[in-house]
Amino acid sequence: MHHEDDNDVQYKVQLSTWKKIIGIVFQSKKRIVLLILFSSFVAVLDAMIPLINRYAIDVFFIEGDYSTWPYFVAVNIFVAAGFGISVWGFIRQAGIIEAETSYELRRQAFKNLQKLSYSYFDQTPQGWIMARMTSDARRLSLIISWGLVDFVWAGLSMLFIMIILYITFFKLAVIVTLVVPVMFVVAYFFRKLILKQHRIARKHNSQLTAQYNEGFLGAKTTKSLSIEGQNFDEFSYTAHQLKTASIRAVISSAVFSSILLVLAYFAVGTTMFQGSIYVLEFIITVGTLQMFIAYAVNFFEPIMAISRILSDFQNAQASAERIVGLIETPSDLVDTKEVEEEYGTLFNDKLENWEELQGEVEFRDVTFYYLENEMILENFSLKVKPGTNVALVGHTGSGKTTLVNLLSRFYEPKGGQILIDGKDYKSRSIHWLHKRLGYVLQSPHLFSTTVLENIRYGRLTANDEEVKYAAKMVGVDDFVKHLDKGYDTFVGEGGNLLSVGQKQLISFARAVLADPKILILDEATSSIDSESELVIQQATDKLLKGRTSFIVAHRLSTIVKSDLIVMLEMGKIIEMGTHDELIAARGQYYDLYRNQFFRENEDRFNLGE
Repeated sequence: MHHEDDNDVQYKVQLSTWKKIIGIVFQSKKRIVLLILFSSFVAVLDAMIPLINRYAIDVFFIEGDYSTWPYFVAVNIFVAAGFGISVWGFIRQAGIIEAETSYELRRQAFKNLQKLSYSYFDQTPQGWIMARMTSDARRLSLIISWGLVDFVWAGLSMLFIMIILYITFFKLAVIVTLVVPVMFVVAYFFRKLILKQHRIARKHNSQLTAQYNEGFLGAKTTKSLSIEGQNFDEFSYTAHQLKTASIRAVISSAVFSSILLVLAYFAVGTTMFQGSIYVLEFIITVGTLQMFIAYAVNFFEPIMAISRILSDFQNAQASAERIVGLIETPSDLVDTKEVEEEYGTLFNDKLENWEELQGEVEFRDVTFYYLENEMILENFSLKVKPGTNVALVGHTGSGKTTLVNLLSRFYEPKGGQILIDGKDYKSRSIHWLHKRLGYVLQSPHLFSTTVLENIRYGRLTANDEEVKYAAKMVGVDDFVKHLDKGYDTFVGEGGNLLSVGQKQLISFARAVLADPKILILDEATSSIDSESELVIQQATDKLLKGRTSFIVAHRLSTIVKSDLIVMLEMGKIIEMGTHDELIAARGQYYDLYRNQFFRENEDRFNLGE
């Protein structure tokens, strides 16, 4: 999956992209109608002002007739009040539409993220997703809400002005309108250039956001490797590229606006010159000339507004494509229509049709690879009876984690089948399987909330007593009682206020609370000290009873009691049996266990010295 945006070289505004976003905006039909009404009223009032001033000049100043001045004052008060109400109305509606659009874009994007498979997050930089959810969503909602105000106002203002001009005096109206085609030609040629430059800027912005994210998440690694200078140089280079691209885009927009402004005032000057001749020839009045000049100026303000709107939409095209792409990205793991009809969807489960899981697991001629020329598993077969405790051992790259990822349906086999209780697991929903699995990672993730709530994620319906009971089973209670607020202690972002061992204990408590039928421990004790490991091992022994479990083991001492140990190499089973059987066979497992045993004892001896 490619997310560097190297192919961001399209120049046209894609209507199919905006159709999705406009559909989101028009979910608030009532507010859209009110926004259009208020903006329309402003356009009507803007068109009235030159007409009122024309009347004042011709009647009050030229004719000297002040008999209608009370009505003139009343009309101006009406116009002023109308402006106040209309401006308040469209600002209020546009602000609400902006907030609702931003909310809906982020809601739909985040909802789709929940549906995407594990592989999407493996291949997509976090910074890319963060930029879509934050800056792109905010940018689009801002442009759409206020762009709609300007577009309605500008379009109606131009329409009203044109009607009044042509009804009043055709010859001067033609002068004003002759410049309009030239403006649109200029806009057409500048549109491609501006869009291209803003696309380049957005690309660098995504890269910069990704570097921000990596800088925060990898702060400890940066310090330990002393690469602050290199990181700063890389960041400075990307920031410089963003600055350069942004300046080029701003300069192009400024040149574009300047050309439009020159054309606009050329038309105003021409109107003033020709109109003065008509006044001297008594063809039109001074008030009419003033009205034409005012309308000429006012006419080109909407044109400038529309050109700005088009420019904004061009600039936002890349943002629109990205956020819509995120919303509409399909998952590479989906349930069939038949499965959804029976089991429901991720957000609408049909729990009444969910059968219980017994725990039999079979890999039948499974083939899997991440890259076609790098086979991980080929025709792999393994059958595990319910309640069996299976340990997967082998060197790095042997396929241990791939097997449990396939079992968890984070990925699916390229060939063969994985059966749960004798049925291909694709015949049941992904959510059904995930609800019945317990997965403890080597590096557990904690959410930015309390200890209690982090454990409750194992089963959201659990009450406080059940959560604390699960915590006591794995020894979480032993360190929680020393915290200032006990179970209500905030763990920090990602659990950074706790030690690695404490975070792992909490993840074990989640698994206990979830009470899964199949339990997966992916090197879950590799980051824990010996004292914590003893506590967890005791809890694990209780937890594994009666459950099918798969343990990816780093420390072989933790799996000696396993019912079945599977030794893997290059995705194939080279040895299989109990610990005693494999030791007696004196094969590769025996060598691996002996080497690790001697190494651990040597480390302990050195520490003792």
